[in-house]
Amino acid sequence: MNLRVASYNIHKGVWRELFGLRQISRIHELRDRLHDLHADLIFLQEVQGRNDRHAKRFEQWPAQAQDEFLAQAPTTYAGHIPGPAYQAVYGRNANYLHGHHGNALLSRHEVLSKENRDFSDHALEKRGVLHCVIAFEGVAVHCFVVHFGLLAKSRQRQAQALVQWIAEVTPPEAPLLIAGDFNDWRNHLSAIITSTLGAEEVFAQSRNSPRPARTFPALVPWLAMDRIYQRGFKVEQAKVLRGPLWARLSDHSPVVADLILA
Repeated sequence: MNLRVASYNIHKGVWRELFGLRQISRIHELRDRLHDLHADLIFLQEVQGRNDRHAKRFEQWPAQAQDEFLAQAPTTYAGHIPGPAYQAVYGRNANYLHGHHGNALLSRHEVLSKENRDFSDHALEKRGVLHCVIAFEGVAVHCFVVHFGLLAKSRQRQAQALVQWIAEVTPPEAPLLIAGDFNDWRNHLSAIITSTLGAEEVFAQSRNSPRPARTFPALVPWLAMDRIYQRGFKVEQAKVLRGPLWARLSDHSPVVADLILA
């Protein structure tokens, strides 16, 4: 049985047009596109748990948290036709007066456990990693949703802390998925993750190339920011979803991989 995995930094469901002067809510269209992927697991970053300002500004802003809203089956013009429903798990990372945001996992498979850890390296950047264990084909698969910092030294420390955490809580033979926005455009972190954990980046494996795929900025992707690392699977295919349809939803392009449990 195949497992389709996607990773996407959704930019809090709000897109800026006209050189950043105009904000537009994209959360409804974003939900439609996510369900069109027919993914089993979706690793999400910059998910808005609550934003009172956006709730007042945008007429159709969802009343519930974005992870819960995105997990719901969208409606179609033909009526209420159910799409694939997800179990949503949210990890709060950044808190402010009018709300909070963090990472999330949407899963079509049973979530056995969850834990969110603060990975902030300094006070100005609140970062976290969400760990969920899901049941797939009778096997426990460990999933880590990642969003690392903007500073190179911060990312190095965060990657080392992640590797140590995974080694502590994950058996060496257990299937493993690590996905998210690593902000690692120079590709300095892959060696830490692959050599220590025995994981492989899906594009490096599928294309036999040492370079991850470019995902940022979405309109003309140039930097390799978003990745999926896996252990215990065979990569059937991996792709970045590009084009105007996706560029109007976020500043990142989503990454999708089809995996087969080894």
